[in-house]
Amino acid sequence: VQLQASGGGLVQAGGSLRLSCAASGLPFNNYVMGWFRQAPGKEREFVAAINWSGGITYYAESVKGRFTISRDNAKSTVYLQMNSLKPDDTAVYYCAARPRTNYGFYYNARTYDYWGQGTQVTVSS
Repeated sequence: VQLQASGGGLVQAGGSLRLSCAASGLPFNNYVMGWFRQAPGKEREFVAAINWSGGITYYAESVKGRFTISRDNAKSTVYLQMNSLKPDDTAVYYCAARPRTNYGFYYNARTYDYWGQGTQVTVSS
């Protein structure tokens, strides 16, 4: 199984970025996909998740209204559109996958089986 995240970079506050995560080696349609982030000196935190069909999404309060998670099952790819970025959004962003049969809250990182390598997002003020 491989999750390949891309799309990070340096952006000014108020700007936008779109992250992508291409999955391979797993039946993508059967997996919930999530995005997490980790800033220097902080614990990894939940950002967003999307169910297997794309019909249900979850967001951390800190990103609601600014970030949008989506997926294209035909391309085995999940996206994170990030708008109105703030310096506090600076972190390494990780995509993660968990089988749709896993129990537990979507924001719990321990319920995810597979993780990507991370992509750096830096927002300057």
